[in-house]
Formats: sequence, C-alpha cells, structure tokens
Amino acid sequence: MTDTVTLYRPTGPEEMALLEAAGFRRWPPRLPEQPIFYPVTNQQYAIEIATRWNIRDSGVGYVTRFEVERGFMERYPIQKVGGAHHTEWWVPAEELEALNDHIVGLIEVVGEYRPDTATEHL
Repeated sequence: MTDTVTLYRPTGPEEMALLEAAGFRRWPPRLPEQPIFYPVTNQQYAIEIATRWNIRDSGVGYVTRFEVERGFMERYPIQKVGGAHHTEWWVPAEELEALNDHIVGLIEVVGEYRPDTATEHL
C-alpha cells in the first residue's frame, strides 16, 4: 500500500469543468498568471476559500480532496499563510504535471457551496 498525504483544493466552476473533463485524475495546467498551484492541508481552510472567494468570483465554490504519494509531497514545505489552520503547499506551475503523476486514486468533490449555503459551513 502506498503511503499518501491528503490534499484539499478549493476551486471554481471553470477549473471544475476542466477537472471533470480529465476524469478527476489530473489538475489542469496553470494559466500564465498562475505561477503556483496551491493545494491546502485541511478541509476547513478549503471551505473558507471556496465560500469567501470562489462564490464571490463565480457564484459557486467547490472543495476537492485527493491523495498524493507522501514521498513526492515531502519536497514541498508546508507554508503557514495566516491563522493556525491556514496552511498550504506551494507547487510551482512547471511541477504540476509531476504532481499529477503522483496522485493516487481519483480527485473527489467533497463540498459544493453557493451563496445561500455558504455561511452554514464557516
């Protein structure tokens, strides 16, 4: 059995459509203005981002969960970017394909948030 680490990623509808088109197996390439891929370490933080930013920007926010081989993720130190649970990995865009190659299983959608339900989860 492969030793993995659980990552979470808040996303909006455009990225979700690309993820679905990839069979929930790979993250889409970053856009030129997106030099870093930011998966987060916990579901609470992912929900905060999805409800505060994705809903504001596009009307809906999703939270995904996926497993990556631990040995691969160990190259990226966890970054604390705010409160105690505001922790994430910073994966350079040019290394996203390598991360995709180390995903174990499928990327799961574990939450969908819209303006009328956003405050229920904070």
